[in-house]
Order: sequence, then C-alpha cells, then structure tokens
Amino acid sequence: MKKIKVLQQIVDAGVVAVLRADSPEEVVEMSRHAIKGGIKAIEITLTVPFALRAIEQLSKEYSVDADPQSDQFAIIGVGTVLDPESARAAILSGAEFVVSPALNPDTIKLCHRYAIPVMPGTMTVNEIQHALELGVDVVKLFPGNLYSPSVIPSIKGPLPQANVMPTGGVSLDNLGEWVKAGAVAVGIGSDLTKEAVKTGDYTLIEAKARAYMEAYRSAKR
Repeated sequence: MKKIKVLQQIVDAGVVAVLRADSPEEVVEMSRHAIKGGIKAIEITLTVPFALRAIEQLSKEYSVDADPQSDQFAIIGVGTVLDPESARAAILSGAEFVVSPALNPDTIKLCHRYAIPVMPGTMTVNEIQHALELGVDVVKLFPGNLYSPSVIPSIKGPLPQANVMPTGGVSLDNLGEWVKAGAVAVGIGSDLTKEAVKTGDYTLIEAKARAYMEAYRSAKR
C-alpha cells in the first residue's frame, strides 16, 4: 500500500526537484528551500558526494506520512541510480522512490522486491514498452530537451497506459505545455538552483520553487 501512496503523492506533487551539489550539506540546504517553496518531491542524485548522508538527513526531517499541508511533509527520493546495489543502499538510507537515467531491468526488479516506486529513463517507444512489461508505473522521458511536449500525445497514441514524466529541459517557459500535453509530473533540475549557486543566496531556490508550483497549478487548472 505504501508504494501506491507514494506514487499518488508524487503525481499530486506534480513537480520533482532534481538536485545536484558538491556536498551533502549543500544539497540538504537546497532541498529545504525547495520544500519551503512548495516543491514536495525531492530527488537527490547519486552524483552528489556522500549523497546517502543527505538522503538520510532529509528522511529524518521530512515524511510522506506527515500531513501533506504541513512543513514536515515531503517525498525524498534518489536519482542517477545506475544499478540495483545503489538503489538498495539508497532505500536503506530512506529513499522513498528511485529514478534512473536509463532502463536497467535489475534495478527495476530490486525496487519491485521492496515495493519502492521506480522511474527509469527512457528515450524510445520500445524502451517505454519494455519498462511497462517490467511493471514500471511511471517512466522518465530523458533527456526531455531532445523532444517537444507534443511527443507525449504521440507516445500515448499506441501506449495510452504509459505515465510519462519529462526530465531535462523543463523550464518555467514550457512547464505548462508539458503538463497540458499529458505529463503525469515533471522533473526540474539546474534551472531551479543555478542562480542560488552563482550568488550563494539559497532563498532564490525558494522563490523559484514557488514560481514553478504556481505554473504547475495554473496549467492543471
């Protein structure tokens, strides 16, 4: 049941912040500001040095079991997962969902074993079909900047059952187009954090997160 609950929470959140940094402390701080700005789904990538420390810290601070309207509610996941060993380590550190840049069947099987939502990266209809056959509930369209939002209706022509989350190249300018095209959620990365990293002012992440959530809610309306 928890897997179903987390999947629904990710869909309800609508926007997943994909966070990269040079240290676990930095990515934890980024996450706190993104959550404060209204983004409730956080993906900590394994490219962050000692990323599992950050996942463990954030999992202690936030919970999927908290009131969704409270400051303690957030869904903490892991990204850039290349193999099942990494997935299992992240799950043990508190990750509630797993995201991969590519389709790795062994990683998917591991996540199913522990009832953890997994979103593998896919680029083609063949890969999406393969993911569906492996029991994947949401596929990540990656890199999203290689496509336009019109690709989602094209995918859903032959595969209407596919839940697609574009990641890479999603911005405030095109988020609405992706949502209206049928994206079940969107992943956003450097656009959320680049100004904060450049200036050292992490409150900019909070402001940008609010803008993203407003754009998402507007598109859903």
